[in-house]
Amino acid sequence: MSKKKTKFMCQACGYESPKWMGRCPGCGEWNQMIEEVSIIGKQPKRSFQHSAPGVASKAAPITMIKTEQEPRVTTEMKELNRVLGGGVVPGSLVLIGGDPGIGKSTLLLQVSAQLAVANRKVLYISGEESVKQTKLRANRLHVSSQSLYIYAETNLESIHHTIGELSPDFVVVDSIQTVYHPEVTSAPGSVSQVRECTAELMRIAKTKGIAIFIVGHVTKEGAIAGPRLLEHMVDTVLYFEGERHHTYRILRAVKNRFGSTNEMGIFEMREAGLEEVANPSEIFLEERSKGAAGSTVVASMEGTRPVLVEIQALISPTSYGNPRRMATGVDHNRVSLLMAVLEKRVGMLLQNQDAYLKVAGGVKLDEPAIDLAVAVSIASSFRDKPTRATDCIIGEVGLTGEVRRVSRIEQRVQEAAKLGFERVVIPANNIGGWKIPDGIEVIGVDTVSEALQQVFLP
Repeated sequence: MSKKKTKFMCQACGYESPKWMGRCPGCGEWNQMIEEVSIIGKQPKRSFQHSAPGVASKAAPITMIKTEQEPRVTTEMKELNRVLGGGVVPGSLVLIGGDPGIGKSTLLLQVSAQLAVANRKVLYISGEESVKQTKLRANRLHVSSQSLYIYAETNLESIHHTIGELSPDFVVVDSIQTVYHPEVTSAPGSVSQVRECTAELMRIAKTKGIAIFIVGHVTKEGAIAGPRLLEHMVDTVLYFEGERHHTYRILRAVKNRFGSTNEMGIFEMREAGLEEVANPSEIFLEERSKGAAGSTVVASMEGTRPVLVEIQALISPTSYGNPRRMATGVDHNRVSLLMAVLEKRVGMLLQNQDAYLKVAGGVKLDEPAIDLAVAVSIASSFRDKPTRATDCIIGEVGLTGEVRRVSRIEQRVQEAAKLGFERVVIPANNIGGWKIPDGIEVIGVDTVSEALQQVFLP
């Protein structure tokens, strides 16, 4: 005889409790406990979980293990290929997360069509839309191929059976929160269901050599919903970012077992679907106001690609007891730190000033090389003196006011020269050991004060 046992599990960290609690003791999050029902006793064997036939795992010395270059399948989207590390790896499990309506299903349907046109058999499993709804989207995107199969199903056992019959090269599951395991008693989207379904899809991908893309919902904080274990189980985690009211979308890799992380691809949402942006630096700088105080340009590295973006600052006297500090696209704490450096090392009285900073284009920058550009933007707005429109500023700022060296300076300067910038201000320790491109002047500085003297020259 089997018995049912009820427990409560936190969606955020997986903490288990015999009773419901408003706040999880494990992670401290509120309203994350979900009821789970498990069956104790004899249960039927799962008939559709199996390993690859004839394959036995044995321990072997690392010197005896042979390695092969992972074969990759490239799509027509060069931006997606770059984010994935060169293309889609057969047998990989890729998780794509993003806000509702951002374009995840559109991206995957376009990629599925491109792979199908290249004589690859693709199975698109829709758990949120019917077959007719998917067909309507395909018509809008001009997607049509005999090798693209649409299947509306949420039962994992039926999905496994269909994959075995069809033997596709690629599978898309939209979304993992709608798929349920028939032998797990909890509701679809719960911690147990998401964990078990992802584990089964991982087994299918590895044993059959099928590349599987799964779509994951995100929480209001922007993280992928479900247990953190979900991101550890998959091979690649991609985030699709952007404002729903703007046309540009950013596909960012935060985990990739087959390539570098923090790669970024830029897309533009149009009526006929997503189109890749070949040169994002031009897009981010096309509406820049020349001669405006508080505006600087920095060359930031997104993975292996240098991207030029504009940093804007607005400094104004406060009318409150405590000045406001607001930042969009950069860390709020970093802005406070740089303002403290400017006040202590440069002598700017900023303690009675409101500060508003923004990275134009909706990009999020988190590398230390943007410190000097942020500091120059603040100083430019505070003094109401514009910087040169043809200047690019790169460097990390220390607490003593020194400007520290940054990585990949040659690629950053080359990108600035390619877009017509005439001067670039970089750390003095980064000068030497590389070739300066033609048509651009490189200025090395040791301190923030020295950098301000250079950029505010008449």
